[in-house]
Amino acid sequence: MDPVRFGLVGYGFGGRWFHAPLLAAAPEVDLLGVVTTSADRRAQVAAEHPGLRAFGSLEELADAGAEAVAISTPAGTHTALTDRALHLGLAVVCDKPFALDAASARGSVALAAERGLPLAPYQNRRWDSDFRTARALVDAGRLGTVTRFESRFERFAPDPGPPAAGGGTLLDFGSHLVDQALVLLGPVSAVYAEWRPGGSGLDDDVFVALTHAAGARAHLWGSWSQGAPGDRFRVAGTEGAYVVGGPMDGQEAALLAGHTPATLGERWGAEPEQRWGRLRRGDEGVVVPTERGRWDTFYPAFAAAVRGQGPVPVDPRDAVATATVLDAARRSATQGAVVRL
Repeated sequence: MDPVRFGLVGYGFGGRWFHAPLLAAAPEVDLLGVVTTSADRRAQVAAEHPGLRAFGSLEELADAGAEAVAISTPAGTHTALTDRALHLGLAVVCDKPFALDAASARGSVALAAERGLPLAPYQNRRWDSDFRTARALVDAGRLGTVTRFESRFERFAPDPGPPAAGGGTLLDFGSHLVDQALVLLGPVSAVYAEWRPGGSGLDDDVFVALTHAAGARAHLWGSWSQGAPGDRFRVAGTEGAYVVGGPMDGQEAALLAGHTPATLGERWGAEPEQRWGRLRRGDEGVVVPTERGRWDTFYPAFAAAVRGQGPVPVDPRDAVATATVLDAARRSATQGAVVRL
């Protein structure tokens, strides 16, 4: 198919290190340029992607012939930029959190449907190596019936931590944690959450407990100030448990080191054996080879959807479901009560 003409909005940490390299590495994408008004960001774009244009607005990008856009800006701007791009006739990928609340997420999804445009939240963590392995084990029945899913996004970043940008740890890490729980265990019937303020004044050290409609429980932790991060995953079932320690999936580290799917080829997303998880039954356990991480498949799949050759890689209605759970978690942490859905 003809490559989809893409623009990137924002060139902060996410745009610079996560989106730009993956967009540039995808043969299905023709990256036109970056929307940013910052002189420093424009200089970075010119140095790191010679020949890539800088645009002052979404309107300029659309006038240059863009068909789609990836939005990677502060959380509080996501809904306004998504909706403006849709009104301009652009297909949209929006980074997490997709919106600050479920009502805003629902409005963007309705607008995309009304205008007949592809829209997807950027839930790249569905293609983490360890999560792909956990899903494969669950789908194959090797754990029996799943009873509990424990998942952690815990890091140690001395105060003040990440800057205030429209959301705290619940929205930042919680968007991925909740999305993975919904993918693995299905809809949620009850939510309980706790948090404490971080150095920025926003929530940090978040704990969320979900009761899923099918009966399983998910316990989710997120923190930027955890001195001793726990296991990345423990997925427990009636026939055994799959346990993965740290550190996290290596695709982020690869991008930060300057690697891309284009430079690594088949080595992209491959985890060293020392990071492989174990399938355990009491004292017995076997090492399970970790599947390759495949963040590199997201933009090719979205480009195919723009060309009418397949579905978007993440259904935008999933972003509404995640935001609904996060809204309930916020109420629970504020009120100290279980919230029923």
